[in-house]
Amino acid sequence: MEKKKKRDIPLPKNIDIEQLAVYRKEMEALMAYYQCAILEMETKFKVLDRQFSLDHERNPIEGIQSRLKSAESIIEKLQRKGLKVSAREIEKNLYDVAGIRVICSFIDDIYMLKESLERQDDITILEEKDYIKNPKKNGYRSLHLIVEIPIFLLNEKKMMKVEVQLRTIAMEFWANLEHKLRYKKNLDASLLSKVGKDLSTCADVSAKLDLKMQNIRDMIESIENK
Repeated sequence: MEKKKKRDIPLPKNIDIEQLAVYRKEMEALMAYYQCAILEMETKFKVLDRQFSLDHERNPIEGIQSRLKSAESIIEKLQRKGLKVSAREIEKNLYDVAGIRVICSFIDDIYMLKESLERQDDITILEEKDYIKNPKKNGYRSLHLIVEIPIFLLNEKKMMKVEVQLRTIAMEFWANLEHKLRYKKNLDASLLSKVGKDLSTCADVSAKLDLKMQNIRDMIESIENK
């Protein structure tokens, strides 16, 4: 396997050359801490998935995806907000540097997992945006959480923030294709408007499909439990 070339940490504008070494070291360490936080969250969800499968003979989680915001994007966002480019400002003001997406089978699995996280004494849910009960205007649906969790280093415990998105397979399918279709280049305004309306209709159909599939599951489980 070809070894990946290590990417250089980009430099903020007007950085003092004497601060260069400190800046690079801080940024590299911070990105490593965020990666550790992602691993912690992935493990938590895998444990919940395994335990649920033992009790209910099915898995609530279909898949887990993760991403770490690039250093370039982080710097750009800080500069857009008029903030100093530093590790301290990143930790204090940016909540979406580390992200994890959990794809669930059914809608109620999403809320079950959220409630399970709330019961864990080492997790704090700082923010919650429920786009399932309150979809965005374009039809987007998902449950977004900002959580704070500890990572345990050699000589200290460090609290890190992770953005968590929970959605069903149908929500994931719609969101992925919506992004590809809506942001096609060279679409005139009238066609873009039609595409937006059609995608909104598809979102409604997707939401009905989620509810129908959950109802079918409930019906089957009620028969099995008799």
